[in-house]
Amino acid sequence: MRKSKRSIGSDLRKVDAHVVAPHEYEDAPELTDEQLAKAVLSIGGKRRGRPLSERPKRAVKLRLDADVINAYRETGQGWQMRANADLRRARKLDTPQRQKATR
Repeated sequence: MRKSKRSIGSDLRKVDAHVVAPHEYEDAPELTDEQLAKAVLSIGGKRRGRPLSERPKRAVKLRLDADVINAYRETGQGWQMRANADLRRARKLDTPQRQKATR
């Protein structure tokens, strides 16, 4: 890795600040019909991270007894999902169907 941005032989601030003038567009080649047919419109770029859920969770602040929290935490990773499942059973709510991940 290079020591500094200057070592690449360019002033990057100047490059970033440059606004393309109309006469500079002549340097860019015309897009062909084939290239345009393959183009994908993307506004804002690709969404990263986990796919959006059909039933998204909501963050809430819930005050519980310390021994209840400790008991769930002692069950290990995924304790919040188990607490959610227990609450669903206690309120006799339908269990949402989970889709298996395909990788």
